[in-house]
Amino acid sequence: MRVADFFCGGGGFSEGFRQAGFDIVFAVDKWEPAVTTYRGNKPGVNVILDDVIRISNLDNEEFERILPDSEVIIGSPPCQAFSHSNKSGNADKTLGIQLINAYLRIIARKKYKEGSVLQYWVLENVPSVREYIKEEYTAEDLGLTGDFVLRPHDGASGIYNAKYFGAPTNRKRYLCGEFPQPIQTHTDQTVVTVRSVLNSLGDPLGDEPEVITDVNYPTLFLPRNQVSDHQYVHELAPFEWKVAKRLKQDKGYMGRMSFPENIDRPSRTVMATMSASSREAMIFGYGDNRYRLPTVREVASMMSFPIDYRFYGISKGIKHTLVGNAVPPKMSYAIATAIAQAENVPIPEEYPPIHHNPEIPFVDLNGAEVPINIERPRREVAKFKYHIPYLIINAYRVELTNYHSNFDNREFRWDIEIHYSQGKSKASVFTPEIGNQSICREYYAAIDEFLAQQQVIAFNNFQQAFCMTTEDRQAQHLIGPYELLDRVKEFIDQHLNDDEKKVLIEIDAEPYKIPQAILIGYYILRKIVQRMEEL
Repeated sequence: MRVADFFCGGGGFSEGFRQAGFDIVFAVDKWEPAVTTYRGNKPGVNVILDDVIRISNLDNEEFERILPDSEVIIGSPPCQAFSHSNKSGNADKTLGIQLINAYLRIIARKKYKEGSVLQYWVLENVPSVREYIKEEYTAEDLGLTGDFVLRPHDGASGIYNAKYFGAPTNRKRYLCGEFPQPIQTHTDQTVVTVRSVLNSLGDPLGDEPEVITDVNYPTLFLPRNQVSDHQYVHELAPFEWKVAKRLKQDKGYMGRMSFPENIDRPSRTVMATMSASSREAMIFGYGDNRYRLPTVREVASMMSFPIDYRFYGISKGIKHTLVGNAVPPKMSYAIATAIAQAENVPIPEEYPPIHHNPEIPFVDLNGAEVPINIERPRREVAKFKYHIPYLIINAYRVELTNYHSNFDNREFRWDIEIHYSQGKSKASVFTPEIGNQSICREYYAAIDEFLAQQQVIAFNNFQQAFCMTTEDRQAQHLIGPYELLDRVKEFIDQHLNDDEKKVLIEIDAEPYKIPQAILIGYYILRKIVQRMEEL
């Protein structure tokens, strides 16, 4: 059966169909590295660099000239606008909806034309796209003529997780269209883990195993030096991984994430950008108190790309984008095999190796040296807002911030606030005046001694210290806001046990009762900031 692939990316969606024995006859994408990667791995397929919206609106003669007929159409419109990770789900959906409508317009033009051969079609996207695809589309809705009604959500449409089809990644996606139910091959007890991926590929800088057996395709094995984009290490500088750790394990009221990655389960969703200092960063341990990012080959295997698949980007960043934007081949293979079974079409018993296009130049990252990043100063007007680390009690936290500064005039101020909960309906901010009469007497002396030991500088100087690199602050014996918060946390841990931290103390202003550790942290920081303001 023939397959046409829209928004084809680097070819993950069609790769599963290739492995199932389908004939890929057409593919289109508007990103050149994706088209090149597709051509490199699928020689003979008519792959074009073009805009799907433009194609969907062509007149009939040109439309049919460019797009061959096929029994199957697959497509994965770019999903960034619909992802909850993009501006917390508030990104502009206009272009995303236009891309979906363009794809559905193509489906309708092929499905409802005279002599149509189209039998199956699939749209893949993030789960939240479901609410932006209508229950039905008339010809008028799609800018076409006719009296048909296209119903995208009928049949086997639903949310599917790639890990249940053998991909070592926890990647949920919404599939809709006209296709038979794909059959799950794995359960929560049999999913493929990141550890299995790492063990199969071996240490990026090691020499074992000499022959790599693909964790996803046991009949595929290659000499180690023929597996591309794996033999290098991107080690993280301490300033990078420390930021990532803080965001993963101490990010307000968001859940704690493993640091480093928990490799005894499928990977988290592989992202299109392999960031280092973010909550979503995927970080592996690399020796004693050292950490690294995964190689392109490691994330490609997590996405279930075979080890003979090549990513024709000229840089590591482009290769990661090609992988992260893809449909996991194991998921598409499940769709393809369901269609083949429905049509009584046999599928190959073993993995069919890829024959690459030898005319396309390929940049292999094997042997590449990735220097450890050097911390750079922050912008002069950098903003800061963070709480005493790992100290959130009964939804209360103490935050240090420079958000109330006059950034235009470079007039900086630092404030201490008690924050409660989050969200529009629950979040509250308190700045009560607190004297030492609210503090338990047994802590007086220790607090006074701690305050006397703290170096205090004026607001603008504290801003300058914040914008320096860690090395520069250390050389000048200065502390910045992170170091100040760390010191306060160390003091609290030294003088209060867990039960004492949670004791509720009454105060004369809102919120009237707060945990003792929150009260002491707020009192200490407020005293320090008041001294800064006086300088």
